[in-house]
Amino acid sequence: VQLVESGGGLVQPGGSLRLSCAASGLTFSAYDMRWYRQAPGKARELVASIKIAGGVTNYADSVQGRFSISRDNAKKTVYLQMNSLKPEDTAVYYCNANFYTRDYWGQGTQVTVSS
Repeated sequence: VQLVESGGGLVQPGGSLRLSCAASGLTFSAYDMRWYRQAPGKARELVASIKIAGGVTNYADSVQGRFSISRDNAKKTVYLQMNSLKPEDTAVYYCNANFYTRDYWGQGTQVTVSS
């Protein structure tokens, strides 16, 4: 199983980025997909999640209304659209695939919000 994130980078406050996570080696449509992030010196936190069916989504309070998670089961890809970025959004962002006790992680992509 591989999860490969892309789309991170340096952006100014107020800017936007779209992260992508391409999955292989698993039945993607069967997995709940999540984005986590970890800032230096802080614990990893759940940012957004999307269920396998119906596209039910949930967001951390800190990103509600600014971030949007979506998935394309045909492309085996999950996305995180991040708008109105703030310096406190700076972190390594990780993609996670979960199906009961099966749990897989990507290697992470750095997002830095700075002027």
